[in-house]
Amino acid sequence: MQNGGSHVLLEFRATNYKSFRDELVFSLVPAPKQKGLDYSVLMAQAGTRTYKGLCSAVIYGANASGKTNIIGAMDTFKMIMLRGNIRNDSDRSSPNAAASALELIPNNSDQYSNPVKFAIKFIERNLLIEYAFSADIGRFLEVGYARKILSETLKVNEKPIFSRDGGLEIGPLSVIEDYLVDAYGQNARSAISLAKGSLNDQELFLMNGFKTMFSSELTSLIAHWLDSKFMVIYRADAMHLIQRFGDLKKNSVYVEKTLNEAARYFGINSNALGYVIKGDGSEAKLCSLFGEPDEGVAIPAEVFESYGTMRFVNMFPLVVYALWNGGTLVVDEFDASIHPMALMSIINVFHNDDINIHGAQLIFNTHNPIFLNANLFRRDEIKFVERDDDTRCSTHYSLSDFGTKGKAGVRKNGDYMKNYFIDRYGAIRDVDFAPVFEGLLKGGEGEEV
Repeated sequence: MQNGGSHVLLEFRATNYKSFRDELVFSLVPAPKQKGLDYSVLMAQAGTRTYKGLCSAVIYGANASGKTNIIGAMDTFKMIMLRGNIRNDSDRSSPNAAASALELIPNNSDQYSNPVKFAIKFIERNLLIEYAFSADIGRFLEVGYARKILSETLKVNEKPIFSRDGGLEIGPLSVIEDYLVDAYGQNARSAISLAKGSLNDQELFLMNGFKTMFSSELTSLIAHWLDSKFMVIYRADAMHLIQRFGDLKKNSVYVEKTLNEAARYFGINSNALGYVIKGDGSEAKLCSLFGEPDEGVAIPAEVFESYGTMRFVNMFPLVVYALWNGGTLVVDEFDASIHPMALMSIINVFHNDDINIHGAQLIFNTHNPIFLNANLFRRDEIKFVERDDDTRCSTHYSLSDFGTKGKAGVRKNGDYMKNYFIDRYGAIRDVDFAPVFEGLLKGGEGEEV
């Protein structure tokens, strides 16, 4: 078992997010009676209790099953939290459109407006944070709807801090006594009264009134974890990491030793990779470097390097940051254009007690069955998503949910890959394009397609 330090994601929940009309429960808490691969189990302290969390999870499912919607829900929740409201964001640069245009969130099959719900449980700085909110944001694509926060709750170390359900109730705050604003003790009654009278239908109390009147330090702790430790990469193929440096020298080249060492193992076509600074700007462009440092040539990396190399180079600093800071890295299709052996090495680093000393976590979805391996992932780390053909709604479950007994049981040393392909676990679709081509070709040459 690894010492998880003070940063562990334990659980994320979402309801009525796109294809997940019913509640999605994405758990990183080890399943009961699950044995083996103890290197995947993190230990984290909160208050006087010790909690266990998993350091990795891999998500499988057919195309359009809803795998990306899990990661999209995490990203959307994070963006709403950091904005502090359920209004649309004017910045539409994110590949996850639902994070800024919230009318894209609700399940598109519902005829009536049903609440959207999010909840998260994580440990940061020895505090177990449990936060949840629900909101009425209208139906799918309903623009101009009068959105409203329906409920909101915060618990710290399993003690209720506040609950919002029409009104507002403030619990005993002794568990966060060290985080309260200095003047709270003398003005507790007036602060509670003011908070109850100033709720805004579209603003999260945690990120607004609670921050101002009760604890800016606790709110900042939560926001910092979301912003810096909860690294959600939606549509990794669209990611482009911009490197910034301080104390720049005009027309300079910066070569990062660690990145180049990793890139050489991965495979590059040039002598080295470096960030080229031109002019007075602080942004640097990644380039392939040829020749001697003082006399060489720099060519934009995307011109000379493979797409897989560019994906790896953009992703590698995030892996380093997660391991260095004990962050949770969540990536949509992490393995696209990256050789399985390279990704296997990264997974093994997260599983290595001697390297992952800060308790970093890695979550990704994939179609590659090579990771369905009992020697690589525990059963509770292998997740599936299946979408019903009739309702078009997704369900999520873990391999550990099958149990170990009976015909449907999953043993610790079972052949997970074989059983997945014979449809023992679901979350797979029999794809046969032959009828499509037969119908097309029977029409003869010249038929319009």
